Amino acid sequence: MLCDHCGKYAATTHVKKTVNGKTTELHLCAHCAAQQGIGTNFGFDLGDFWGSLFAEPAKRTQEDTVRCPDCGRSFREIADQGRPGCSTCYLTFYDRLLPSIQRIHGKTQHTGKVAAQADGTVKKERELQALRDKLNACIAEQDYETCAQLRDQIRALEQEGEA
Repeated sequence: MLCDHCGKYAATTHVKKTVNGKTTELHLCAHCAAQQGIGTNFGFDLGDFWGSLFAEPAKRTQEDTVRCPDCGRSFREIADQGRPGCSTCYLTFYDRLLPSIQRIHGKTQHTGKVAAQADGTVKKERELQALRDKLNACIAEQDYETCAQLRDQIRALEQEGEA
């Protein structure tokens, strides 16, 4: 596809705008995009973007005195780089990172697959938690027959670990 502006070079920048329900597309080569002020950073600094995700507005202006005991990073440095320096950062700045993690991922606990080499306790805990969640839903719906079945399944799983 050739540039919509000059018609000479291949279009590498594609801009789509929707104004009042009308969508227009513009395909530009790198030279024409630069002439029109359309670049790759779109007018914002990536460091500022990550910083805005990881810091509360009132705390952004305050100087950080708390540092991670292992890697020595402050919360401001974590916000600027968009990632913690080590696993201890998550513990040190837990109260500040939690809202950002919730906002970015939607959850604060990993719910993905369990590693194949993980021992059976991890899989069992996941299964127990899923059953407990179902039980709470059944209690809310007042489906007591299903509640009794789930209760029995939970007890059986818990007793397997004790035996």
